[in-house]
Amino acid sequence: MKIQRSILTILILAVSVGLSGCISLAPWERGNLAKPQMALDPHPMQSVIRAHNYGSRESGASVNAAGGGGGCGCF
Repeated sequence: MKIQRSILTILILAVSVGLSGCISLAPWERGNLAKPQMALDPHPMQSVIRAHNYGSRESGASVNAAGGGGGCGCF
């Protein structure tokens, strides 16, 4: 009985914490979230180039590597 009550309390707490993250934004606040600094990867092209260079040098050790490279950055 006591275990069920504590599980129910934890479940209610988890649901209330999860629902508290769902909010509405005013139109003037959405501009702040659209800034490049707020992106998960603010420089996507630079990250792709770095991943390609790393994969070329590591000779297939990376997910992005195409299976070539001799350790010098050659293709």
